[in-house]
Amino acid sequence: MTHKVLCAVDDTGHSESAITQAAELAKATGADLTLLAVNLPAGGDGRGGIIVYTWEDSDEKRVLDNASAVASKAGISNPKTVSVRSRDAARSIVVYAEDNGIDHIVVGTGGKGNIARLVLGSVSSSVVARAHCPVTVAR
Repeated sequence: MTHKVLCAVDDTGHSESAITQAAELAKATGADLTLLAVNLPAGGDGRGGIIVYTWEDSDEKRVLDNASAVASKAGISNPKTVSVRSRDAARSIVVYAEDNGIDHIVVGTGGKGNIARLVLGSVSSSVVARAHCPVTVAR
């Protein structure tokens, strides 16, 4: 039985599909929905210097507010919203899920081609490989 659904969100259209599917799953099962934004480094030397993240605090809030609005349209009002800062989005998603008793994860996919996926990796593929619970990959 699904009691807690986690949906990883960002500021792309692919995220909207994931949020809608996660909200529908939560609504159908009566589960709680958590929306998680992972703020990744955009720069910095990684050797003790200043790390610059992709989003400022106001951007994190905007991403989560937009995700909440999409969830609300799908029938979930007031989902829990969380943001974390990390160098590894997939690991952060899985660790958050494990630490918070999540029993279903929903992630979007960017639709990268095979070459881009080989070079850049795939967050959704990595979450599927690492997760302790079922994972839905939304398109």
